[in-house]
Amino acid sequence: ARMSVAESLTNIAATQIGDLKRVKLSANWMAAAGHPGEDAGLYAAVKAVGEELCPELELTIPVGKDSMSMKTRWQQNDEQKEVIAPLSLIITAFARVDDVRNTVTPQLRTDKGETDLILIDLGSGKNRLGASCLAQVYKQLGDKAPDVDCPAQLKGFFNAMQALVADRKLLAYHDRSDGGLFATLAEMAFAARCGLDVNMDAYTQAICTESKLNQAHTVLTALFNEELGAVIQIQQADLPAVQTAFKQAGLSNVYSIGSVSSADNTRISSDGKVIFDESRLKLQQTWQQTSHQIQRLRDNP
Repeated sequence: ARMSVAESLTNIAATQIGDLKRVKLSANWMAAAGHPGEDAGLYAAVKAVGEELCPELELTIPVGKDSMSMKTRWQQNDEQKEVIAPLSLIITAFARVDDVRNTVTPQLRTDKGETDLILIDLGSGKNRLGASCLAQVYKQLGDKAPDVDCPAQLKGFFNAMQALVADRKLLAYHDRSDGGLFATLAEMAFAARCGLDVNMDAYTQAICTESKLNQAHTVLTALFNEELGAVIQIQQADLPAVQTAFKQAGLSNVYSIGSVSSADNTRISSDGKVIFDESRLKLQQTWQQTSHQIQRLRDNP
């Protein structure tokens, strides 16, 4: 539930809104009320959002919707069956925009000279893989899922992003928590139809120093965890100003991870070696094929 609130904020952080207090939230709670354990889970989730996280962020939830009948029963071939939807929360953030022309999108810019890709890690290097797309691909759920460990850090991130948007220091922006860093970078490349040259050393070496994990394991978790965070594109000349903005916001886990490439490939390096190199076209075809297969299974022919 806390992640739903946080992701709604990282989703709109690249739009010029101003003070975080201007943001309002809509909450759609869904649960199978009366089913064993669900009422207790719902209470804990509402408490975590309504009494803990939102007050810390000074946010309100003036509107929402409750769906408390997420359970259905039927009889089939003299057999009683039932389906119970899992407890879930959908948060939508909305706010008045100061200047819509300053909104930054995931589309990378290839017409601004030398640029840098910067990763802002709001997961404090924990790289938890629970409930990630990677885990589900291998038919697993994992152990520990991402969480909002430091609301003050999230608030600082939003304020820093707002300052950078207002100062026109950002060229592109994409939040990380839906798919992880690899998906984020790939989608930014797809939008711009360009290649990327990514080096993971600054990020992974910092994590290895703190956690004493080996480099290969850290690269895997770094690319596919779905912790809070974002990737931004900036002009190289603006790097000192951007670093200062994040430092003043209390954010230290900020890493330069690469740049736009003249080749139409996504290349990822770590520890002096190229660990992944694939054409943007092939990656995009795979990405679109996945969506096509989901739609094929979902829609009635």
